[in-house]
Amino acid sequence: MTMHSPPQVTPFERPPEQVAFHRTELSVILSLYGRMVAAGEWRDYGISCLKEVAVFSVFRRTAEIPLYRIEKRPKLRNKQGMYAIVGTGGQIMRRGHDLKAVLRVLERKLIRSVD
Repeated sequence: MTMHSPPQVTPFERPPEQVAFHRTELSVILSLYGRMVAAGEWRDYGISCLKEVAVFSVFRRTAEIPLYRIEKRPKLRNKQGMYAIVGTGGQIMRRGHDLKAVLRVLERKLIRSVD
């Protein structure tokens, strides 16, 4: 019986890469988030940076499941677009190549009729 030890990572090797939002992407997302907080729609958020996807989750309350997930999947860059808005039930509300265009789905929730 042979035992295999995990491969040793030298200081010169990079750890496994993870996907993250860029500063410009975060500024667009946080701008929308601030307007939704001011409107009383959203209250909390969470950011997850995983190996294949970066997720910005939006919550109405802290202890709930997210209302929306804004996902960045670079592997879909050349196919359907790397940005997606995922609703509570897991349905994809919008997918595309341009983050601002994808976020317009959520901005429509800000527009209300004034009597």
